[in-house]
Amino acid sequence: MKVEVERRKLIKPLTATPSHLRSYKISLIDELNPSMHVVRILFYPSVPGEKLRPIIINLEESLARILPLFYPLAGRYIKENHLVDCNDQGVEFSEATVDCDLLAVTGAGGGAEHLNHLLPIDICAADEPTDPILAVRINRFRCGGVAIGVCVSHRISDSACLGIFLQAWKDAATGGSGSDVIKPDFNSHEFFPSENLPPLHFGVSRTRDTSVICERFMFDKEAISVLRDIYTAAASTTLEAGGRPPSRVVVVSAVLTQALLRADRAKKGGVSSAALIAQAINVRERTVPPVSKHAWGTWVSLSYLEYSAEEARLHLLENGDFPGLVRKMRETTIQGVKDCPRILSEREFGRWVLVDSYFEAAKKASNPNYKVIWITDWSKFGEYELDFGFGKPVWVSLADVPLKDMFILMNTKSNDGIEAWVYLHESDMPFFEHEYHRVLETLLTTAPTT
Repeated sequence: MKVEVERRKLIKPLTATPSHLRSYKISLIDELNPSMHVVRILFYPSVPGEKLRPIIINLEESLARILPLFYPLAGRYIKENHLVDCNDQGVEFSEATVDCDLLAVTGAGGGAEHLNHLLPIDICAADEPTDPILAVRINRFRCGGVAIGVCVSHRISDSACLGIFLQAWKDAATGGSGSDVIKPDFNSHEFFPSENLPPLHFGVSRTRDTSVICERFMFDKEAISVLRDIYTAAASTTLEAGGRPPSRVVVVSAVLTQALLRADRAKKGGVSSAALIAQAINVRERTVPPVSKHAWGTWVSLSYLEYSAEEARLHLLENGDFPGLVRKMRETTIQGVKDCPRILSEREFGRWVLVDSYFEAAKKASNPNYKVIWITDWSKFGEYELDFGFGKPVWVSLADVPLKDMFILMNTKSNDGIEAWVYLHESDMPFFEHEYHRVLETLLTTAPTT
């Protein structure tokens, strides 16, 4: 796949940022993020040539119109001062042509390694004074299809922030805002002020380690239903959360976790590692007082489920207790949500939840006797409804992310499945794929019949 950039420009806010907003201080939580971008690629079907240019012009103009609301995105990060200079330097906007058809990328044979070519900048090109905080590229395929690649700096954003921005941009581009006008809040530093801490490294650098690779695993509606039935049959009289079945995210996460721990043991010649399973929780609207759902910055806590090496061997590997793992993963996330009201009202507790526990998990991730698994759910951001004038997306994707032992769960176009993006070291992936198929086959063939 050859991608040729034909045009690149900086789009500035339509109105200048006021002087009192020129410096945006990041929060303590944002300081910890690795130096990289949060990314998304939205794929659209063929667009007639005569309609394409007006749509692209409209995208540029609407982007300029909403940037005054999202003013830090047009600035540049000054890492020595841990702040964004909101100097209206601009958002990078580019256009490129791709010498293949859309289906070559979105079809079953398309590999994740090719997707990075559709991003406007390298995923690790962040935190330097010349790096744009937000960059967008319109990729035009040979067949007439379009892919919008978006990068936003993780230094000031999490994935929910990207979802907020994309929805606001779509509203501006199409002339509609619905019933909920998006007004982002840039005040996270008031709750947890910067302490001038260095970011957690996680092996991320501008010359990133390409040994971390990605594979996608699809869970359709039918497979998820069977996995839920397995849990329900095992917990027939003790269903948690008011009798509701476990979410699709939890059952998929349990399959992937079990497969990765089995793969780790197989790679180590039968030796089990202690396990720490870290599941991300969006704390917006769950705190007291409530953080706005349009709050900018990183507002994510992690729920932790820990097993000793012996517990992992007995319960997860040898006995394959899938219902038990689902139950424990579900309980820890429910407790994590219950803890959210205390995050702002009890600052020491909030700091531990949002900051110190993250440090502890990162430390264990560097311990060869631990397997730390990071799980994050990005399936609820409504991206398949983002019609910028091209129609609704046929696929919403990520790209190769240089973070290993991570599962990112995305929605499917049908809104009833899960597309799991699994990021592992290249030496781990063959073991994982083998164990994944074994675990899933065992579960699906032994599921209760209805």
